[in-house]
Amino acid sequence: MSIIKLSAIRRRDPCFEREVKRYEQPLPSREYILQILQEQGKPVAFDDLCVLLDVQKIELETFQRRLRAMEREAQLLRNRKGSYILPERASLIAGRIEGHPDGYGFLIPDDGSEDLSLEARQMSKVLHRDRALVRVVGIDRRGRREGVIVEVLERANSRVVGRVLLEHGITVVVPENRRINQDILVAPGGAVSARAGEVVTVEIIEQPDRHSKPIGRIVEVLGNYADPGMEIEIALRKHELPFEFSNGALAEAAVLPDILEPQQWQGRADLRALPLVTIDGETARDFDDAVFAEKQGHGWRLVVAIADVSHYVQPGTALDREARERGNSVYFPRRVIPMLPEKLSNGLCSLNPDVDRLAMVCDMTVDDHGEITDYRFYPAVFRSHARLTYDQVWNWLSGATPPEGKVHRRLQPQVQTLYDLFKVLGEARGKRGAIDFETIETMMLFNEHGKIENIVPVYRNDAHRLIEECMLAANVCASDFLRSRRQPCLYRIHEGPTAEKLEALRNFLKEFGLGLGGGDEPTARDYALLLDSIKTRPDAQLLQTVMLRSLRQAMYSPDNVGHFGLSYEHYTHFTSPIRRYPDLLVHRAIKAVLTGTHYTPGKWDDIGLHCSMTERRADEATRDVSNWLKCYYMLDRIGETFAGTIAAVVPFGIFVALDEVYVEGLVHVSELGEEYFAFDSVKHLMLGERTGRRYRLGDRLQVRLVRANLETGRIDFVLADPT
Repeated sequence: MSIIKLSAIRRRDPCFEREVKRYEQPLPSREYILQILQEQGKPVAFDDLCVLLDVQKIELETFQRRLRAMEREAQLLRNRKGSYILPERASLIAGRIEGHPDGYGFLIPDDGSEDLSLEARQMSKVLHRDRALVRVVGIDRRGRREGVIVEVLERANSRVVGRVLLEHGITVVVPENRRINQDILVAPGGAVSARAGEVVTVEIIEQPDRHSKPIGRIVEVLGNYADPGMEIEIALRKHELPFEFSNGALAEAAVLPDILEPQQWQGRADLRALPLVTIDGETARDFDDAVFAEKQGHGWRLVVAIADVSHYVQPGTALDREARERGNSVYFPRRVIPMLPEKLSNGLCSLNPDVDRLAMVCDMTVDDHGEITDYRFYPAVFRSHARLTYDQVWNWLSGATPPEGKVHRRLQPQVQTLYDLFKVLGEARGKRGAIDFETIETMMLFNEHGKIENIVPVYRNDAHRLIEECMLAANVCASDFLRSRRQPCLYRIHEGPTAEKLEALRNFLKEFGLGLGGGDEPTARDYALLLDSIKTRPDAQLLQTVMLRSLRQAMYSPDNVGHFGLSYEHYTHFTSPIRRYPDLLVHRAIKAVLTGTHYTPGKWDDIGLHCSMTERRADEATRDVSNWLKCYYMLDRIGETFAGTIAAVVPFGIFVALDEVYVEGLVHVSELGEEYFAFDSVKHLMLGERTGRRYRLGDRLQVRLVRANLETGRIDFVLADPT
């Protein structure tokens, strides 16, 4: 392509400098295109737009591609004559559809403005997660903007998992995702030997419109609801989780050597004599970090060795594309969907004991106040000297049991040094003001037939916290290393509460005579001080829950806004490249700096959004599986009475968390008493209008189990003593 001399018109582009840096032959920026259309104040034909922006003949094809991309993202529209217009000038709002199980839905606008409600008749044209253009037509009875769908921009559902129903000789599939509230008609000849009640995957061949339901063909029969592992098969397809590796990725993994070859050690520090150890849970299979500490004068040396995944997964390969698409590993009860094939995740990149492994090392110097005074990163070859577990290490440290065997006795002093360092790092964490919410995690126990037998709490001990502090230290060093050298990366960011959530929290705390310091911009320290002051109160769990819900969700972004909860000015993820794609990118960025080059995987913003999405997707999928298993577990206990605590208050009732079973279920508002109840979102309570009876977050209740529905994943209670 010949070089184009850019005219004065093109140089007036407000984003000209940015575009020049990105592209050798920069097109008019999206902002400039929108500015020109705004100035014209009327629809503009393609040829006229080219003249206005001085687009040359050889640029026409790429310019059209940019315009089409802007159309897909609803930044532009074309009218019936094919001229370009601005959506806001046509009073149209672009966004993503969110369905509700009861048939209505919402448009979540791209511009971040208030959601629009869509009645059931409008939702008949679309499915959950489709993109659409909507026109505001009024206000609904709840005071929300109400819209009508003008155009469907993008269809999000090509395959749907659901249950087969036979109605009057017609086969339909009822979607497992309740937000898709339209049944899918199966085309004649499209019911591949599926029987009523079976779970299937259906491919949509005709999307819905206002005159007809969606039509599809069954492409996969998964089996019956009660089949072992069916809950995971459903979740994988419902949330569109990639669970089968491409042939290309498997082929690339297959040709990797099974053991390290000497030429792979070149340029690496040899740490094989250093007694690094892994400390993980009893059931862990992939070990991606090893640690070592030793006393040095008044401080310590801390070494964190992380599996060097970036050595094996090179940019642009099938393995890299697969890892990026998955974003992270997904951990279900009894099954893991790994980000990388087993040859890597449980082999070459798993730091198994007594085998040589490649690592990226963060080698730190920590003073006696727990401050990191120096650090360096370097590639190394090493071998883990032992695979230890949290309970095993804690038993040594607490004196409950002594180490067994020669190797463990030799390693005990080093573990004790790690613990001494942890206590100093913990004190520094407290001074820094990091928030430390205490939550109860649970684990499901299964019998030999795969049936859930029990749900038990998992208690964290100081061995867990020891490893956590070591990982935090390495992550902070990684972010500082990249930030100080101006190498872009994905930071792990966590913003403080929004103004609305902060106001709601303060109003709630006033009910208890409590206050949160910090004015309009409280810090993590303000939260930590309040948490510390309420520790001994009987309602501490309630107050902590509301404080936790006032905070935003952490995410990945190239914009370093700090980590509010951990009270860090900069923070990134470095320590788990086996199971998190952002960590792999951080490793590549560090290596680029070490070799004097620059690393750019693409648009950092887009990758950050994608990785944040895959993280949420994994959380939703594992939550679905957990809820299904809990329903299955409770089927045999219908009619039993349980003690519990109100865990959430919503407009349609209260959710109660059972004490010893670690299961949550709903007491519907209609079961609370023979009167009307008003929902107070600020005070987190239901108030009886006639009797003044209150049901508030954190209140204790006795409830009776009346229903456990496997199809909806819902557990329903009634009050055991509705007096």
